[in-house]
Amino acid sequence: MKMIEDIRSVFKRDPAARNVFEIITCYSGVQAVIIYRFTHLLWRYKLYWLARFISTLSRWITGIEIHPGAVIGRRFFIDHGMGVVIGETAEIGDDCMMYHGVTLGGTQTRDKVKRHPTLKDGVIIGAGAKILGPVKIGDNCKIGANSVVVRDVPPNSTVVGIPGKIVKRDGIKPTRVDLEHGQLPDPVMESLKQMLDIIHD
Repeated sequence: MKMIEDIRSVFKRDPAARNVFEIITCYSGVQAVIIYRFTHLLWRYKLYWLARFISTLSRWITGIEIHPGAVIGRRFFIDHGMGVVIGETAEIGDDCMMYHGVTLGGTQTRDKVKRHPTLKDGVIIGAGAKILGPVKIGDNCKIGANSVVVRDVPPNSTVVGIPGKIVKRDGIKPTRVDLEHGQLPDPVMESLKQMLDIIHD
């Protein structure tokens, strides 16, 4: 069952998690995903108003807005969560994780078109990042905190900056959960170092 897998995945991704009761009662990200799973079922049965109403109540309680029309895979975890927004046509693969302040937003006003991002499996999105439009983020990508992504990202890439730029692409699938999102490269600092080296020479 997806909800059980969502809860179990927290133990791999948050060293502060002690037990299942604590996760269910104290983790707003888990609460929001559990409610989303229910509202998505209502959405599939075309109970649109009820799904949106319960989703709105969930936003008031958790501070996380997940549209019931979004499609979310297994073992999804939102850490801390406040301010997360996931739009109606967003698609999220398995084993994805995001931090607070993340937006998967739309850039079009037309109905019945793909307006929001698609995240493949194993994507990690840092705090405050914005992914806008019907872009695709490949398997095992890392999006740095406060980055703004408006173009497709190939698998196994690291993206930072505004607008987001690929700063690392190693083609290697990680063998474990990688939470070192504070250790991402800084392309501006790298450029300054290169300029200083040239001046020094």
